[in-house]
Formats: sequence, structure tokens, C-alpha cells
Amino acid sequence: MTLELLSSAKCFAGKQQRYRHYADSLNCAMNFSIFMPAEAESEKVPVLYWLSGLTCTDENFVQKAGAQQFASKYKIAIVAPDTSPRGNNVADDPAGHWDFGLGAGFYLNATQEPYKKHYQMYDYILELFELISSNFAIDAKRAAISGHSMGGHGAITIGLKNQDKFKSISAFSPIVAPMQVPWGKKAFALYLGDNQDEWRQYDSLSLLNKSNKITPILIEQGLDDDFLSEQLRPELLEELIKNKKHQKEELDIHLNLREGYDHSYFFIASFIESHIKFHCDKLS
Repeated sequence: MTLELLSSAKCFAGKQQRYRHYADSLNCAMNFSIFMPAEAESEKVPVLYWLSGLTCTDENFVQKAGAQQFASKYKIAIVAPDTSPRGNNVADDPAGHWDFGLGAGFYLNATQEPYKKHYQMYDYILELFELISSNFAIDAKRAAISGHSMGGHGAITIGLKNQDKFKSISAFSPIVAPMQVPWGKKAFALYLGDNQDEWRQYDSLSLLNKSNKITPILIEQGLDDDFLSEQLRPELLEELIKNKKHQKEELDIHLNLREGYDHSYFFIASFIESHIKFHCDKLS
């Protein structure tokens, strides 16, 4: 598969690069960003996949989170894919809203017209996993996944469904119960149709409720987040964790509720080092 290098910059002794390639799963060209620490010049390094949220591209995290300094410190690569298929022929929200369509792929495989031709983001992340493993100095056996908001939802669901690939999971401000909130209900109905059995395979709470043994998960949630009560609903995750403990089925989930923090990349930048360290500890 041909990779086109779009940009490259030295950063904390490593390289921050951006590539374009054709994604078979999405039937379109896609961009992704990748940070490779200096150690990758001589050895294979572990990797963290970062999934961004609504309206983002592959560049938001790269430019705003300040993660490269810590990726360099802990000697880990970071891959940031785009959040949806792109192109003039890719269907968008019929009303032009920002919470669906372009920039809002929800990391699932659409089954409904006109979206199913391109919106196969779940498959794309796994396609990208293989692409990165084959073309970069990456140790594919030491991979983790993380994300923010819609991307937090994606990281948890993809991580749980691919525990053979991702050895740890983390999320900032994730949509933990998309079946129960407006963002998720809209996306699931348009991408997947009315059959809620199809929805459950992309719902974090549903997947966790069926699990007794899971990959370790770390979650950060700001308590001054404007989307907290309507879209994110962390109390539903807290309730599930408590119920599992009551049933003596403790899940390896750590949820940090942070006073005063909002939904922005300032929040992510404040705690990204602890998440990178969490993943590196699990991947060592």
C-alpha cells in the first residue's frame, strides 16, 4: 500500500509526521498523523492509537495535547487517525449539522444507505493497525488505544472488542452510553438503523456489562464539562462499576472525576502524561 508523506518535523528528538493513503475499508483517501520517538531509528517501539472527537481531524490532538514530549520521554509512538471518511462523494449530515457525518464517524461500521459505502470506521482502525505495523518500527504486540469524547467511545468499544490487539485502554470525557444520549441515538439511528441489537455492539456500557475480565481502562472526566449531564453520563459508568463489585465481578476500570475541568484540549493536556505512563506501564 502506498504511503504519501505530507509533512515531517523534528519534535522532542523524534519525528512528527503526516501521511495520506487509500483506505480500502472506507473507499477513499485518508490522512493520519504519527509521532515516532528517536528510539524508533534503531528498535521497534510500543504504540498508542489516539481517536479524536466530533469535528476533529488527525491534527487536533497532534497540535493541542502536548503529547509528543511525553511520548518521547516514555519512548512510545502515537498514531492519530482522522475521525471519518473524507471526500466530495462522502455523504454528510442531511441537515449540515456538526454532530454527524463528516468529522463524526463514531468508529462504527454503518449498515444504512447512503453511509455504508464509506462509513466503516471500525474496520478502518483495524486496517490502520495493520498498515502501521507493516510500515513503521512498531511492536504490534505492545499496542494501546485512547481517545476523547466520541473518540473515547471509540477507544473503549474498539479496545474491548480487540483485546488481543490492544493491551490497555484510556479515554478523556468519553460518551460511555451512546444508546442513551442524543449524540449516540442520532448517529446510531442514521448509521445502523432502528435495530437496537445492532447498537449494543458499539455501546461501552453494554460491552462492559457482558464482560467479567477486561483490558485495564483509565478514564478522565472533567466535572465542569458542558456536555456532562446530557451527552457523557459518567454516573452510568459509576453505577455499572458498583454493580459489578456488588456481584464480586470487579472490572479493571479507574475513573477520575476532575473538579473544575471542562471538555477542551486544556483538560487533555493537563493529564495526558499520566495516560501515556499508564499505557507504557501496561505495555512494558
